[in-house]
Amino acid sequence: MRSRYRVKEIFYTLQGEGSHAGRPAVFCRFTSCNLWTGRESDRHRAICQFCDTDFVGTDGPGGGRFSSPADLASAIASTWQGKDHARSRPYVVCTGGEPLLQLDAEAVEALHRKGFEVAIETNGTRPAPSGIDWVCVSPKAGADLVLTSGDELKLVFPQPGLDPEQFVELDFTHLRLQPMDGPDLPANTEAAIEYCLAHPQWQLSLQTHKYIGIR
Repeated sequence: MRSRYRVKEIFYTLQGEGSHAGRPAVFCRFTSCNLWTGRESDRHRAICQFCDTDFVGTDGPGGGRFSSPADLASAIASTWQGKDHARSRPYVVCTGGEPLLQLDAEAVEALHRKGFEVAIETNGTRPAPSGIDWVCVSPKAGADLVLTSGDELKLVFPQPGLDPEQFVELDFTHLRLQPMDGPDLPANTEAAIEYCLAHPQWQLSLQTHKYIGIR
């Protein structure tokens, strides 16, 4: 049977960044991206030059090929480790690569049937299916933004050619500025702090999982 979904890895951790930082979540990392092949030999011609994520292949923990929405949802549900409680709900973050190359309304519905709240982290270059509970868009310089509304716009900063203020009139509930990782992280963090202080419509987002040493 043909594989409908190709997944690099599925794992349980804490969300490390953005509005839900610190929240227990299953991460489902889909393979493939429309802004970079994921291969270092192709990085020089990628639209997104700074990606630090391995999304090639299906060989990560919990990864594989899934033939149906129910199969994918079952794999995600089996990875959730949280105890049932009236004040919590199982939470899955669909990421990549670019999750909207594969995630569809049927998969979202299957996850809802398993009791999950469904979030995506996307570059915003493709429309999203209906039913997603939390939409986080991270625009990339040189890529046309199609998804112009959602819950959170998380801009990696600085990016040459992208001015944060070009996004402030879009229909997002939260605006987050996240310092670009890499050798210039200290300077980028300082620049992001200064920008948020001067433009309080933006809030700082840090990759806390990297600071505390979890995935």
